[in-house]
Amino acid sequence: MSLPYLDPARVDALLGALAQRILVIDGAMGTMVQGYKLDEADYRGARFADHPHDLKGNNDLLTLTRPDVIGAIHTAYLDAGADFVETNTFNATSVSQADYHLEPLVRELNEEGARLARKCCDEAEKKTPGKPRFVIGVLGPTSRTASISPDVNDPGFRNTSFEELRVAYREAASGLIDGGTDALMVETIFDTLNAKAALYAIAEEFDARGARLPVMISGTITDLSGRTLSGQTAEAFYASVAHSRPLSVGLNCALGAKELRQYVDVLSQVADCYVSAHPNAGLPNAFAEYDETPEQMAGLIGEFARSGLLNMVGGCCGTTPAHIKAIADAVDGVAPRVLPSTLSKAA
Repeated sequence: MSLPYLDPARVDALLGALAQRILVIDGAMGTMVQGYKLDEADYRGARFADHPHDLKGNNDLLTLTRPDVIGAIHTAYLDAGADFVETNTFNATSVSQADYHLEPLVRELNEEGARLARKCCDEAEKKTPGKPRFVIGVLGPTSRTASISPDVNDPGFRNTSFEELRVAYREAASGLIDGGTDALMVETIFDTLNAKAALYAIAEEFDARGARLPVMISGTITDLSGRTLSGQTAEAFYASVAHSRPLSVGLNCALGAKELRQYVDVLSQVADCYVSAHPNAGLPNAFAEYDETPEQMAGLIGEFARSGLLNMVGGCCGTTPAHIKAIADAVDGVAPRVLPSTLSKAA
């Protein structure tokens, strides 16, 4: 028996919007943070001034030390036309925060990340009452992989386990839910075993609460081989996670829209749920920067939409509010992908 939704009215609003149009996800958080040229002191704030380890680069921590910056980024994307904003929690798990010796902050980072995004969405909805805005609680891939050894000389070695990941993901998911997120997204998945640990943890948390949220899943085709880092094709990846009855399955990061198109096409043909895509602004140049303009990216995404591949679309690395505005304009008025008739109400 399926669990009820934590907030049925919000889910109905989300499903209603998905039935009407292609919804727009926001763009890159890291790209926007880089534009602020923050220094170590910004990351530390007063609270972490005496922390014994370097903190610059821990963008998730900015939710606590520079909420003005993170809130401004959320608002910029909402003003550009985004229907969804993703919480600033990509690395807010104990596994990833261990790099900064900040594991005890994980629950707070997730809860406050969701609250900040929720506040920005609520303010945007007041400006456009007929257009609901939704918070996606982000669960990133962590800095470790359960399927692949990090040591080429010891193929059997693993630097994490399913159990460690399960515990880490559940802690993060619980904080996101309490902070008021509308949906959870397991994203930038390069190792499906990591994703399975996240999905298992989410299911555990839902069972403990006796209610659930919509779950979104987004994998990463790591290069032009057309496979994830752990070796799956897009179709195999979908088959591995479909049991969780996701609201959506999609792809993000690693590739630009041009390179990602064929794999989004595959998902659109096999998925019994909504399909999303938030590609990079092209492939990185020699300086690891992204050169694809908003107009170029929107031109490619517009073709995705007109070909019936999409239900949700946004941007990943290198994208800005200008990219999201151009994408929103490109998909405006284009009918969303039609779901297969076999789809049960999975959200």
